[in-house]
Amino acid sequence: MATPNGKRANSFIRFENITKTFREGDQERVVLQGVNAEIARGEFVAIVGRSGSGKSTLLNLLAGLDTPTRGDIFIGDLNIAKLNDNDRTLFRRKHIGFVFQFFNLIPTLTVRENILMTAELAGWKESDAHAQANRLLDAVGLRERVNVFPDKLSGGEQQRVAIARALCADAELILADEPTGNLDAETGAHILKLLTTLAREKNKTLVMVTHSSEIAEQADRVLRMEDGKLTRPETGGLETGERRLETGD
Repeated sequence: MATPNGKRANSFIRFENITKTFREGDQERVVLQGVNAEIARGEFVAIVGRSGSGKSTLLNLLAGLDTPTRGDIFIGDLNIAKLNDNDRTLFRRKHIGFVFQFFNLIPTLTVRENILMTAELAGWKESDAHAQANRLLDAVGLRERVNVFPDKLSGGEQQRVAIARALCADAELILADEPTGNLDAETGAHILKLLTTLAREKNKTLVMVTHSSEIAEQADRVLRMEDGKLTRPETGGLETGERRLETGD
């Protein structure tokens, strides 16, 4: 249901006419073309599409790691596209957790230190941060590995650390960019279940970029990127999940 200003009552994230272009020599490359979408609080949304379709660019804009060439991105009532670099960084530290495909753990920090980092950057008291890290270490099954450095961990263990790190500051929004892309099928399935379970238990909004139809089918909704636009599905198993798709056309 829309409110008088056109915003849906349960809307948490809104993309409004998002365009992103890059300069390559004398040419301008258009990566995103007038993207419009809304995501509800607590929703698990998968963004699918071929490589180069713009889905990771859209996720990076939502994370505040980049800004759109044109358009607005609202998280709650805040337009993060209008923030300066410093304010976007501060907002991201407190409100957004990111799970990367290549883990992005700091090699000189232990498992516990990597997890604690997000809560510390968000300004948590040391005692609260440690208590939160311990809860997450138990949740991801790594309490016995707290003093180990990332190079001694398997890929699945590293991704579990990355998930705990993304959740440690109790961020409202969890973003994941191909979080199982570097894992074997069995480990990937376990990581996906862990991530979605923890996000749902804590009522987090989860937005995930993925190539996997199996992962997309577990989402509440699917947004499909094609040539920088969000499009309606053609046919196939994702059609039911995509039935509430917002289009950018």
